[in-house]
Amino acid sequence: MKNIVLILVAFLPFLMFAQPKNGMRAIGFTLLNPEGEMVALDDYKGKVILLDFWASWCGPCRKENPNIVEAHEKYKNSKFVKGKDFVVLSVSLDRAEQPWKDAIVKDNLKWDGHVWDKKNEVTRKYNVRSIPHSFLIDGDGIIVAQGNALRGIGLHVEIEKLLK
Repeated sequence: MKNIVLILVAFLPFLMFAQPKNGMRAIGFTLLNPEGEMVALDDYKGKVILLDFWASWCGPCRKENPNIVEAHEKYKNSKFVKGKDFVVLSVSLDRAEQPWKDAIVKDNLKWDGHVWDKKNEVTRKYNVRSIPHSFLIDGDGIIVAQGNALRGIGLHVEIEKLLK
């Protein structure tokens, strides 16, 4: 019995911070947007969401941004089997506020869903260990795809699978 307890205690940190898997419900959160207002994941309930973790200093993130802009423009008013409309919720890991805001403008990230994970609380909840990293969430709040599957053309392929 003592050995079982020791094993459980040893693995507890890994279980607590395991990355959400496809088929799991997305973990709710609330963070500040660039205007200083609170934005919650639940604000986008019923929509297909690309939850995108990124930062202004991340070269691969900035390189992927035009693809996300293209997907947003293409699918933002689409009808899905589980959800209406496609939205992007960008979670910034920037350490400073101004570079984050400047990158939003420079990269033409026109959607409203920008939040700053200043204390990395949401990043830890989602166990994001490298960026860019994204989760595709259907209108029921279920993660349907994540990670490298959502980069480049893969993002479009995964979104297309959800269309009516």
